[in-house]
Amino acid sequence: MRTVSSSTTPRAVRPPGPLVIDIEGVTKLYRMGAETIHALRGVDLRIHRNEYLAIMGPSGSGKSTLMNMLGCLDTPTAGHYQFAAKNVAVMIDDELADIRNREIGFVFQSFNLLPRSDALHNVELPLIYAGLPPAERHARAREALENVGLGDRIHHKPNELSGGQRQRVAIARALVNRPSIILADEPTGALDSRTGVEIMSLFEQLYEQGNTLIIVTHEEDIARHARRIVRLRDGLIESDGPA
Repeated sequence: MRTVSSSTTPRAVRPPGPLVIDIEGVTKLYRMGAETIHALRGVDLRIHRNEYLAIMGPSGSGKSTLMNMLGCLDTPTAGHYQFAAKNVAVMIDDELADIRNREIGFVFQSFNLLPRSDALHNVELPLIYAGLPPAERHARAREALENVGLGDRIHHKPNELSGGQRQRVAIARALVNRPSIILADEPTGALDSRTGVEIMSLFEQLYEQGNTLIIVTHEEDIARHARRIVRLRDGLIESDGPA
């Protein structure tokens, strides 16, 4: 079984900042033919800036649905969701896309990099959508890559990089727009143990530098790197407390 060990050294917990995510009584229903799936059944969750949070749950717990909700990839069937004091529940698609591009940095298990583009262009993509001029895009993308230790790989394409380096490119892309939160879905799932340790060490550095992190995982050893763990079961929060 693949494991990513957690340090026994006492870890600093940064004081929480302003409320960034406020979810109250959120439900999500999906209809599959004649059947109605209750993915979320009245979830309450508040996340502040400066937090390092893990969301866990078995298959069918609502973990992926909640992740999509937090990332503004989906909207609730009922309930209240405010992101940075904006009412997400009533937003149209263009407004949701703007939130996703400006406020949320996504990191996916499968990296989601453009295979024919080099690292610099992959990291620039959110800035292109944001309408930044080329010189500023290049400078910010280069800085983001340097910040994750890839300053010497900016012109390498994904197939010229290791799995860990590809994930670092994805993390640089998540950071480049200076988002409110970084939302990572199984960020070490496609990596071997040693590389997973390196990526979790990088997340620790990002937390210490002031970033707000939410990691969605089914692995206990990954979740223990966070400072708070939210556990879901059957569409409800089963527990919410320190890691």
